[in-house]
Amino acid sequence: MRVMTFNLRFENDLDGSNHWNNRRDFLVRTIQKYRPHLVGTQEGKPSQLAFLSKNLGGYRISATSRHWDEHCQYPTLYYFEEFFTQVEGSEFWLSKTPEIHLSKSWDSAFPRMISYALLKMRQTTQMIWVAVTHLDHISEQARIEGARMIRDWTLERDAPTVLLGDFNDIPGSEAHRTLNKPTGPFTDCWQELRKSEDQQSYTHHGFTGIPAKGRIDWILVTPEFRVLDVSVARDNEDGRYPSDHFPLWVDLTLMENATTASA
Repeated sequence: MRVMTFNLRFENDLDGSNHWNNRRDFLVRTIQKYRPHLVGTQEGKPSQLAFLSKNLGGYRISATSRHWDEHCQYPTLYYFEEFFTQVEGSEFWLSKTPEIHLSKSWDSAFPRMISYALLKMRQTTQMIWVAVTHLDHISEQARIEGARMIRDWTLERDAPTVLLGDFNDIPGSEAHRTLNKPTGPFTDCWQELRKSEDQQSYTHHGFTGIPAKGRIDWILVTPEFRVLDVSVARDNEDGRYPSDHFPLWVDLTLMENATTASA
């Protein structure tokens, strides 16, 4: 299966020529070009996510229990409907009160959350958990505590798990160490294939196409997955980009002895 994480850049009137309305069609074409079975997005407001739901043919949004707020930016999962069916799904806020809508803690600049789904593969009936998140860009403590909450949630799962997101931190950070082995349950797909941590790995570019800040977008997997390929997609049209982040995609396969969850 192919998995992609893609920070959409929220709909912001200050973006001028890079406003969502001017790049949304290109963003859809970019996703369609790579044909991921799973897409995890960040920063999407309800109107943006509705646009993707309408225009990404073959994909279904996993947000059945969501409490929608027109001003909120939601980490969101889309899955390819011919490949998966959804068994269950929900989300919680990365705060001391995770059940309270828009709650935040640890000096987080914005409310942060994780959205997740248990998906069944149509061909094999194998089930996997897939989660999408977006950690805070200001508070390191909020990133660390959020990573701890995600780690604990993952350790309670009974099936192979994929975690997608914009973590606003770089490999080697405490948030990264919290989630990845030997402390956490995950392996970073980029590191698994021994890719270099240099400008070619950086995923934020601020609509310039010039990578900066480091590799802050990650795709992490539990040991039941084998990583086949991983790459940063740098598509542009005449120097224009679909977002201020490059999407990151990974090709995965499940090991033959992967455990299966019960529905």
